[in-house]
Amino acid sequence: MPKQHSPHAVIIGAGFTGCALAYDLAQRGFAVTVLERGEIASGTSGRTHGLLHSGARYCTEDQEAARECIQENRILRKIAAQCIEFNGGLFVALDDSDLSYAPKFAAGAQACDIEIEELTTAQALQLEPNLNPQVRMAYRVPDGAFDPLRLALAFAASARQLGAEFKPYHEVTGFILDGQGAVTGLNVTDRHARQAYQQPADIVINATGAWAGHLAAMIGLTVPVTPAPGVMVAYNRRLIQRVINRLNAPGDGDILIPQRRMVVIGTTSFKVQDADYIPVFPEQVEEMHRKAMELIPAVAQTAERGAYMSARPLIGTAEDERSLTRTFKCYDHAQGGQVERLVTITGGKATTCRAMAEKTADLVCQKLGISAACQTADQPLASYRLYYSA
Repeated sequence: MPKQHSPHAVIIGAGFTGCALAYDLAQRGFAVTVLERGEIASGTSGRTHGLLHSGARYCTEDQEAARECIQENRILRKIAAQCIEFNGGLFVALDDSDLSYAPKFAAGAQACDIEIEELTTAQALQLEPNLNPQVRMAYRVPDGAFDPLRLALAFAASARQLGAEFKPYHEVTGFILDGQGAVTGLNVTDRHARQAYQQPADIVINATGAWAGHLAAMIGLTVPVTPAPGVMVAYNRRLIQRVINRLNAPGDGDILIPQRRMVVIGTTSFKVQDADYIPVFPEQVEEMHRKAMELIPAVAQTAERGAYMSARPLIGTAEDERSLTRTFKCYDHAQGGQVERLVTITGGKATTCRAMAEKTADLVCQKLGISAACQTADQPLASYRLYYSA
């Protein structure tokens, strides 16, 4: 448990990364407060399709992200098994373009240390009878599915057991600076009580993902993050038992994920300025429906359960958002004489949230002159149920 004189870290954002960071810093002896303007995982984290990435999706074009994914895939299977259905996945080829991509895919997977196994058409159909019978070949990969809310709550429950405090419905409205330009606290509105107050802090971490640029702008800083939403469509039958990926470069509607009694198809990708308002466009839902039927024809006879959007926090400002890396970056805003005692973490994937937290906690410790090693890669997380019962 942190002592009274422990440094006080205030985290803005209670998505996957904010919850994982609260756990990491609490383990290292920090007093931790997490401020979230909504509920736990009420932003992008709660609207993901729940794919536990093997990294295979990125192994040809974004190998840094691919290596991060497979490393964290193995760790999460060990520490967060309660949240994960490790059912594996397939990358399937349906046409000549897919077949021509196969050698590049196999080479990329090997370079990124991702275990794959080539399958024949018959083997693929035996594993997944609802696959398109025109499948030409397939690779087995170590993908999986996770429950988004349970994953966030497992990290949060583990953090709370170590003394971290979570304040949902507390919105940050500004930063408090001392005379030397260092952050000493935050202006906060308690949205339940409709009261404003000041939250002191020894260091503040902006872990708001797609909203990281908006938070940084409050204090005159720039964080190059592009909110890139994508639509996902859920169907009310579990038509597959494994994650099904199209064997080609990442594109729209090329992943199907089994989730409990459903299957989810995703996703599109485009850029927006305002991550708070992202409508679900009917034409994108229809596109997902067509793409899903290409992989699993039985989708045509399956009722839609719902469609939803989430905004990825991609690092950079490229014209083509699919060209932006899926890796993450931690910004120390003291560099270049900007603002001291403020750090931003953004980018990444749900699969890499623990690693993102580790790198951020390392930086926070370095800035405050604290020697404390990360311990989150080995110890199983507390039950997600304990978050609300603690």
